[in-house]
Amino acid sequence: MKQYKKLVSPYCFWLFVLTIVPMMLIAFYALTAKGTEITTFKFTFDNFFKFLDPIFVSVLMRSLVLGVLTTAVCFLIGYPIAYMISKCKEGTQTVLILLITIPTWINLLMRTYAWMSILSNNGIINNVLESIGLGPVQMMYTDFAVVMGMVYNFLPFMILPIHTSLTNMDKSLTEASMDLGASRIQTFFKVTFRLSLSGVLTGVTMVFLPAISAFVIPKMLGGGQYSLIGNFIEQQFITVGNWHFGSAVSLVLAVIVIILMALIYKVEKRTNVSDEKDEGGKRSGKRKKIRKNFMH
Repeated sequence: MKQYKKLVSPYCFWLFVLTIVPMMLIAFYALTAKGTEITTFKFTFDNFFKFLDPIFVSVLMRSLVLGVLTTAVCFLIGYPIAYMISKCKEGTQTVLILLITIPTWINLLMRTYAWMSILSNNGIINNVLESIGLGPVQMMYTDFAVVMGMVYNFLPFMILPIHTSLTNMDKSLTEASMDLGASRIQTFFKVTFRLSLSGVLTGVTMVFLPAISAFVIPKMLGGGQYSLIGNFIEQQFITVGNWHFGSAVSLVLAVIVIILMALIYKVEKRTNVSDEKDEGGKRSGKRKKIRKNFMH
């Protein structure tokens, strides 16, 4: 393995340049403020105290509400889709997953422009509603349009990790659950869903964080009147020119990402069921754990 260490060094270098250095700059700007004629920068925590500003609190609350709503809709749609795909044949699963990921190959702006044409007053939906005497309905520049755009763009990130968890799950566990007298609904909630929890948390993380930090979708579908954290950071860097506060907000989001990743790692460790047999050798540790779950 030693002869391959030199091959890894270029990747480590670019990882340091493209990831570590930018994060160090963000942390530096977040903990500093513009100095005086004598000092260029001065260290301060005032950038974090600005989080209590009513304007930022309102932006944060709106971002959290829309982020939670987007994540919930993606979960309610994505889990059944991932579950049904996992029940198909392996070749069919490959085709279905490909169909789900194909839209992500198209540029985000193009996909958002497509939704603008669909949801506009002269769009496809309003034309259909108007033809049956129910339209037109104002959908653009509303919470509905923003959530629809984010659900469409982020739904694959919910489906893929859940599908991976379901396909990697040991099928003998569901059989053991049925042998112990559990119904299909009990088996789903006490075995299948629990074992796919790591994929669910991964999907929630991959949807929630981009949803609260998105700025292109709210800006285009919300008409610029829906300022989320992503739009707020963009304004601080480009419009206001306050790189220090923008970096502080970005740093907080990075910390949230690290915390969620640590949470996912812990859940994955807890949901891993041991394959070792018990002392009597009659039932595996998996069946023993399932029996314990049903008794509780």
